[in-house]
Amino acid sequence: MALIEVQNLKKEFRNGEVVTKVLHGLTFQIQKGEFVAIMGPSGSGKSTLMHILGLLDRPTSGRYLFGGKDVTKLDDNELARLRNEEIGFVFQSFNLLARISVLDNVKLPLTYTKQKNKVAFERAREVLKSVGLGHRLNFKPNQLSGGEKQRVAIARALVNRPSLILADEPTGNLDSKSGAQIMGILQDLNDQGNTII
Repeated sequence: MALIEVQNLKKEFRNGEVVTKVLHGLTFQIQKGEFVAIMGPSGSGKSTLMHILGLLDRPTSGRYLFGGKDVTKLDDNELARLRNEEIGFVFQSFNLLARISVLDNVKLPLTYTKQKNKVAFERAREVLKSVGLGHRLNFKPNQLSGGEKQRVAIARALVNRPSLILADEPTGNLDSKSGAQIMGILQDLNDQGNTII
């Protein structure tokens, strides 16, 4: 069974009388453990597709099955639960909270689970160590380089042991050396069996 199956997926945006069609009947599958790149020119709908796959937005029509479940039929609360349990996000802009430590930023997704605080902190420490930031636990995001911030974002994406990691232009704000390190981390994660888009 595919982790992701999309059938005739369409997305359009309406602004008054104006309708902008962004996705035009996409059909594809992504198997568990694949590393997939979505490519295309600016404005072609890549981020829109990523938002739909990440359950942050809904398609206008079509079916989207995640782990065999038709997520187009779920309500907002069910989508939020599934998103928090099964999907890790790595954004180009990092999306870290400036006023809290690196450790607290990574632990944040576990706040919405039933894990005890001590267990959550241990898991956050573990994933930060796995991305080479075990020595930066109490730093604030503004004390880190761009590459380190992106590694924190990757750690946060991993903390819930998701089925899917979505990385939307994860190297877009980085220099070439840091970008290569981030892609290396993502490749290592894929080598360990993680599904990455």
